[in-house]
Amino acid sequence: MGHQASSSAAFIYSLFILCAIQHCIAYELKANRTAFLRVTASQELGQKIPDTLFGIFFEEINHAGAGGLWAELVSNRGFEAGGPNTPSNINPWSIIGNESFISVSTDRTSCFERNKVALRMEVFCDSKGSIVCPPNGVGIYNPGYWGMNIEQGKTYKVILHVRSSESVNISVSLTSSDGLQKLASTNRIAAASDVSNWTKMEFLLQSEGTNSNSRLQLTTNKKGVIWFDQVSVMPLDTYKGHGFRKELASMLEDLKPRYMRFPGGCFVEGEWLRNAFRWRATIGSWEERPGHFGDVWMYWTDDGLGYFEFLQLAEDLGAFPIWVINNGISHNDEVDTTDISPFVQEILNGIEFARGSPNSTWGSARAAMGHPEPFQLNYVAIGNEDCGKKFYQGNYLKFYCAIKATYPDINIISNCDGSSRQLDHRADLYDFHIYTSARNLFSMNTQFDHTSRTGPKVFVSEYAVTGSDAGTGSLLAALAEAGFLIGLERNSDVVQMASYAPLFVNANDRRWNPDAIVFNSWQQYGTPSYWVQHFFKESSGATLHPTTIQANASNSLVASAITWQSSVDNSEYLKIKIVNFGNDIVNLKISVAGLQNAVNSVGSTKTVLTSSNLMDENSFEEPNKVMPVQTSLPNAGAQMDVVISPYSVTSFDLSLAQEEYRSAI
Repeated sequence: MGHQASSSAAFIYSLFILCAIQHCIAYELKANRTAFLRVTASQELGQKIPDTLFGIFFEEINHAGAGGLWAELVSNRGFEAGGPNTPSNINPWSIIGNESFISVSTDRTSCFERNKVALRMEVFCDSKGSIVCPPNGVGIYNPGYWGMNIEQGKTYKVILHVRSSESVNISVSLTSSDGLQKLASTNRIAAASDVSNWTKMEFLLQSEGTNSNSRLQLTTNKKGVIWFDQVSVMPLDTYKGHGFRKELASMLEDLKPRYMRFPGGCFVEGEWLRNAFRWRATIGSWEERPGHFGDVWMYWTDDGLGYFEFLQLAEDLGAFPIWVINNGISHNDEVDTTDISPFVQEILNGIEFARGSPNSTWGSARAAMGHPEPFQLNYVAIGNEDCGKKFYQGNYLKFYCAIKATYPDINIISNCDGSSRQLDHRADLYDFHIYTSARNLFSMNTQFDHTSRTGPKVFVSEYAVTGSDAGTGSLLAALAEAGFLIGLERNSDVVQMASYAPLFVNANDRRWNPDAIVFNSWQQYGTPSYWVQHFFKESSGATLHPTTIQANASNSLVASAITWQSSVDNSEYLKIKIVNFGNDIVNLKISVAGLQNAVNSVGSTKTVLTSSNLMDENSFEEPNKVMPVQTSLPNAGAQMDVVISPYSVTSFDLSLAQEEYRSAI
C-alpha cells in the first residue's frame, strides 16, 4: 500500500510537471495574481552598469565559422583536410566522369610551403581521337558546406592555383548540385609556358540564377595532367567587405555586443595540444595557412577565419576583443610549468601582433595584412575551463606575470571561479560558466547577491539552459536565461561581463544544443535565447535603478529597471523588464518614484516574448514563431496597471520627456 501510494503520488506529480512544461492549462483556468512593482528612479540611488556588461562569445563549434560566419564557399580548399601524407582523402571534392576518362590523386608538389598537398588530375579523354570526352567535359567538383548558396545577380570572386606541363583549357562553373543548371561560367585558357610553374588565376563570376544547393565545377575536355591547389569562391558582398557572411554578422550587430570573446571554448584547448588553435598559423596569406583538425568538435577548418579576422570582426561590430589563449593545456595533455616559457613568448608575440606599432616585428605583420592601426586588445583569458588541472596555476602565473610586465593595462581573466571563495592567485576577472536546467538557472538570478564586492570581477563568459528543457532552442530555456540575466544586471557592480554560448549552429552539424543562431547555406533564424538578448542590448553603460516586487509566491517574478539614452536621437528611456516564470497571469501595479523627467506616452512601447507552448521553438519553416512583439503603450506613466502574461518576458520602454517638452506641459 505504501509503495502504491508513493507511485500514485509520483505519477500525479509527473502529470502536473508535464502540464506545466507543455503550457497546456487552458488560459481561462489560469489564476490571476496581483503584484506590485516599485521602481526608485532617482539619480542619487542609480548605479552605473559597466559599459562592458553584455557581449558575445564565438567558438568554432557546429561549423560556426567554417561553412558559417566565414563566407568562403569551398570546403577543403587546399586539399589538406585529409592530412599531410599522400595519397589522402579529398572529401568533399568528387570526380565528374568515370574512371576511363579521369583519375585524381594527391601529391606533395604544391608551391605553398605550409600546404604541400595538391590535387593531380589526369584526363585520358580528349575532344577528338579514340577516347572522346563527354560533351560537358570531365573534372572535379566541390559542393561546399552542404551546398553553396549562389544568388542571381551576385558576384563571386574565384581563385585557383594551376600547374601543367601542357596548355590548359579549364571551364570554371557554378552549377546546381547535379551540374545541370549552369549559374555562372568562364573558360580559362593558358599556354604551357604560362602554367609550367604554379600560376594563380583570379576572376569574377556573376550568377545568372539562384540555387541554394550549388557546387563549383572545374572541367576540361583536353587530355593531359593538371594540378590544382588553394581553390576559393567568396561572395563579393560580405559584412563590411571583410569576408563575413552578411546576414549572420548583421544578426550579431543587432545585439549591440560590447565585446567578443574568441576563439573558444574547447576549440582553444583541443583534445590534444597538437590540435589546439595556434594563432600564428592562422595569419598571413590564406594560401599559406595550414589549417588544422579541431579534434574536440571533430572537423577540419582551413583557418580562413583566423586571429586577424577575429580581431577585425570585433572592430567591425564596435566590440572590443577578448582573446582566450592556450596555456599549454589540452583535454588530455599538459605542458609542465618548467617548460612553459616558449608558450608564454608565443602569446606575447600574439599580443604584439594585435597591439604593436606597425614598425614592430609582429605589428608589421598585422600592417601587411591591411591594418596598420593597432587593435584594442585589452583583455586576455588564460585558458578555458582548466582550473584544477595539474599545471594550470603554475602556468597561469607565468603568463600573468609576463603579460603584466609588458602590458600592465591588459586585464587578465582566470579560469578559477571566485564567486564563492576568494581566489588564491592574482586576476582582474574570473570566469564563471553555467549550463543547467531552466528551473535551476532561473533560481540563479540571486547567484551573485552575496559575492564579495572586493577583488576580481565576474565574467560569466558562458551560460545557457541545456538538456531536455532546452530542446534545440525553446521558449522555456529563454525565459530562464532572461531571469538569470536580470540577476546579473542587478549585480553588475561585481559582474562585469556576460555572454551566451554557443553562438551559432549549422543545422547540418549540430554538435551542441541549443544555440543562439541557427543557419544553413542560405537561411538563418534566431532562437528564443537569441531574442531574449535583445531585451538587454541597451543595458551596458545604462543606469540601474532599485526595484522591489511585492507579491504572493513572488519567486516566479523578477524585474529590473534601467534608464538609457538612444544613440540615434539622444532620447532617454526608462526600461522596466519583468520575467514571469510562472503559469499565472499577473495584474501588476507599477509605481515609479524619483523621475526627473515626465513620462511621455508618445514613443513609449511594450515588448513581449511569449508563446502558446513553453517548448515552442523557431525553425526554418517558422523562423518568427517565438520572437518579441512590440506595441505602443498609450497608458505609459509613472503609475501603470499592466497585465503580465504567463511564462513571458515583458519590457516597458517609457519615453522620458526632454526638458523643453517637460516645461511645456
